Parts: sequence; C-alpha cells; structure tokens
Amino acid sequence: MQKITPFLWFDNQAEEAANFYVSIFKNSKIENISRYEEEGHEIHGRPAGTVMTVGFQLEGQDFTALNGGPVFKFNPAISFQVHCETQEEVDHYWEALSAGGDQEAQRCGWLKDRYGVSWQIVPTALAEMLQDQDTEKSQSVMEALLQMGKLDLKRLREAYERK
Repeated sequence: MQKITPFLWFDNQAEEAANFYVSIFKNSKIENISRYEEEGHEIHGRPAGTVMTVGFQLEGQDFTALNGGPVFKFNPAISFQVHCETQEEVDHYWEALSAGGDQEAQRCGWLKDRYGVSWQIVPTALAEMLQDQDTEKSQSVMEALLQMGKLDLKRLREAYERK
C-alpha cells in the first residue's frame, strides 16, 4: 500500500468518475467499492447499499473517491499533473479529460474535467525548457505557453529555439 493516497470528495458521482478516469489511463483499474449501511444513516443520510467509496488505480497511483454529498467542491488549488512524452499523448489526455468539462478553465495546459477536478496535461520536455540557464530561451517558452490552452509541443520547441 502506498503511503499517501489522494482522496476525492464527490457529491454522488464517485463510481461514475472512477470509471471515467480508469477508461482514459492505461494500466488502471477499479480495485474496490464500499457501500453505505444503515449504521450512521443519521449522519451520512445515504440509502443503505449506495456507493460510499471507490478505490481505484491510475497508472499505478492509488486513489479513493467518496460520495460525501454536496458539502465540498473541487477547485484548481489542487490538480493532477499528467506527464506526456509526445504530442499524441497530450492530445489524448486533453481531449478525454476535457470532454464535458469547463471550457473557460482551459489555459496554459490546465483543464477542469466534467466533475470539476483540475488536471495539468504537460509535455515532459517543458520542464527542461523552462529551467534552461539561457533565460531568453526559457522566457520565450513561457511567453508561448501563456498563449495556449492545450499545450503544443511543436510551438513550445519553436519558442525555445526562437524560430
């Protein structure tokens, strides 16, 4: 068992969201589902037998999704970063995760999915470009990045090479 597991609070879409995420990422699976019981009904208010938590894995990373009610909402202060080797990977994750999400929240490689969860879809080469000791190169990349919604690796490399 990993030491730290992200725990995601949903109103009542935990199982739906877990299945959605598992369908997008390779090497992913639903591991377990627990259900509410009559015990504690006065606190949780959920019908016995309905989904309480879903344990799932995305690319080997454990997550837990909870149907906890409408008390808490996701916000961009927490996001999940997806490292992509190719533009094809960027395109795949961007299109899949943004489907039905908040189009207004798409900027600089960030998106918000249909459940309100924020994701960063990032080419792995970006960190190297932004950390270059040649500040003109890194600033050029940052300027290009700030103009993008979905990141375009070709355009980022052109900015890096100042073409």
